[in-house]
Amino acid sequence: MAIPSVGGGYQDTDGNQNEITIGTQAAPQTATVTATLSVAQVTGGLLVATPGAATAAYTFPTGTLLDAQMGNMKVNSTFALTIINLTAATGVITMTAGAGTGITLVGLATVALSSSAQFLFRKTADAAYSVYRV
Repeated sequence: MAIPSVGGGYQDTDGNQNEITIGTQAAPQTATVTATLSVAQVTGGLLVATPGAATAAYTFPTGTLLDAQMGNMKVNSTFALTIINLTAATGVITMTAGAGTGITLVGLATVALSSSAQFLFRKTADAAYSVYRV
């Protein structure tokens, strides 16, 4: 379930840090070869990756693009992305933030073969997010 954008929708933890998170999961987004991920791929909650026989680099979208999609997010609001790497051989995925994008990566930024990794996005300021590997 993507977080509602501007107005009229409920935002999980709308400033209340003690709410229980209960939701639904839309069909997973997908990715294959090296690419800059779209906001939909990142905010969809689940990304199934099949980079094939080569390693891949997935770049997160900019903080500005995330803010444009999720105008209701307040500082310290979070959302999670789980990436599942279905490749069984030689397809390690490296996550990147790009230069000057408003994204700061914290922790190991790879998704190993036949495994998954979760990334927690925390809004730190306008158009700025820390992305934690959890």
